[in-house]
Amino acid sequence: MPAFDLSLLQQWVGKTETLHDTVHPGTIAALAATLDLPAPAAALPPLWHWILFWSAAPGAQLGEDGHPRRGGFLPPVPLPRRMWAGGRLTFIHPVPIGADLTRKSTIRDVQAKDGATGPLAFVTVRHEIAHDGVTAITEEHDIVYRGLPAPGTPAPAAKAPPGGAEWSRTIVPDPVLLFRYSALTFNGHRIHYDRSYVTDVEGYPGLIVHGPLIATLLLELLRARLPDAKVASFSFRAVAPLFDTAPFTVRGKRGPDGTVLLWAETPDGALAMQAEAQLTE
Repeated sequence: MPAFDLSLLQQWVGKTETLHDTVHPGTIAALAATLDLPAPAAALPPLWHWILFWSAAPGAQLGEDGHPRRGGFLPPVPLPRRMWAGGRLTFIHPVPIGADLTRKSTIRDVQAKDGATGPLAFVTVRHEIAHDGVTAITEEHDIVYRGLPAPGTPAPAAKAPPGGAEWSRTIVPDPVLLFRYSALTFNGHRIHYDRSYVTDVEGYPGLIVHGPLIATLLLELLRARLPDAKVASFSFRAVAPLFDTAPFTVRGKRGPDGTVLLWAETPDGALAMQAEAQLTE
């Protein structure tokens, strides 16, 4: 059984938060530069909205890991490791550069289970992003919390990627890339830029590549190979972490009925993230 009070955490289900932001051209140009891409002229590419709606908590309200202390909008899960587990998005209308946006977020679910390395907690947040009162993007974001592994705990078994890739690109996740993406998302999570913290406290071998950055790189591979395609929906699931210690690869292939299968592979060729995009006509 989980080593925390699940019924307490489930009291956060239904809690809401509403934020407002503007799609500033300069901020979007900075993300384009970070990704080594030309800046979009008219509308946000899919997933670029993730650099909006900062959680700008004062320093006094941050936890040891650099995130805002738990127990505000998100439930106070008493497990030290926190990661993006995956998500499901629907792109309904384009988001224009310069638009004023509203995001309403709701805690949809809190669940727990015992994993191979100890207790896990899963929090699902639903976001609705609107422009001029019309919903443009809906998103369900899965967050996983886990404890620190006991010394000598074997790593989870690697999973094989799909294979048969039509497209691929090698990504060098250097610390500058990770820092710039953290800055653009106002993400203070120390696992992405503080090497001594991530290795000495959380026990990882290097800086961790952001889950949303990996997902964005997958869709950018699709956009590079199918520049006229319009993405109607996108789902992704993180399988294994990626680190700044070696290059990794993003791959993709066309599937049936207007789908595109996308995935990221570790330097050893194991599956790190899997995703699927549904294209419109």
